[in-house]
Amino acid sequence: MHTIRPEQAIVLFNGNDLNNWRTREGGAAGWIVEDGIMTVEKGTGDIVTQETFRDFQLHIEFRIPDMPDATGQAKGNSGVYIQGRYEIQVLDSYGLHIPGQGDCGGVYDMHAPLLNACKPAMEWQSYDIVFRAPRFDQAGREIHDHARITLIQNGMVVQNNVQVTGPTGGAIDHNVDDPGPLLLQDHGDLVSYRNIWVMELPLVGSDTYESR
Repeated sequence: MHTIRPEQAIVLFNGNDLNNWRTREGGAAGWIVEDGIMTVEKGTGDIVTQETFRDFQLHIEFRIPDMPDATGQAKGNSGVYIQGRYEIQVLDSYGLHIPGQGDCGGVYDMHAPLLNACKPAMEWQSYDIVFRAPRFDQAGREIHDHARITLIQNGMVVQNNVQVTGPTGGAIDHNVDDPGPLLLQDHGDLVSYRNIWVMELPLVGSDTYESR
């Protein structure tokens, strides 16, 4: 399934440079950019967008390196962190009969994917993610609805509007009422990304309509 980028979408990676990205600490991003693709440069750290978001739809494509001698979390590991707080696992989980919470398509350590939608290593894969930020009471104190994530991997629904009760491990902060950036994880493996865009979503739809 090919996802067409809407005209109003915000392009987060232009394919030429990482001027729009920073390290967690605010320094220049050190990943490799070549032929419209960004690839983890080991040891340079996670990278985050300058833009921050609340509710949104994200499209991102990734390629996992072929690491036949590696196993488990050492096999093509990276992560897509929604708002820098909620990790969607990137991993070579191809062929697993029953994927777990730490496998590709999982909300890390919280929700296993409903099914294994992975392609083999070195093939391009896609995540289309719809994120709904937590909702608070009028005083901004009490959560009355947790964050929600729907994830479509390679055209198949693997997370169906799951509730995420708090940030996953490695989050940039726990300020869940604030907008946050997209974070891509340097876990030491040469995972690549391309075609990254976001479409911001209104917090609520209209309660009126225009007749035509």
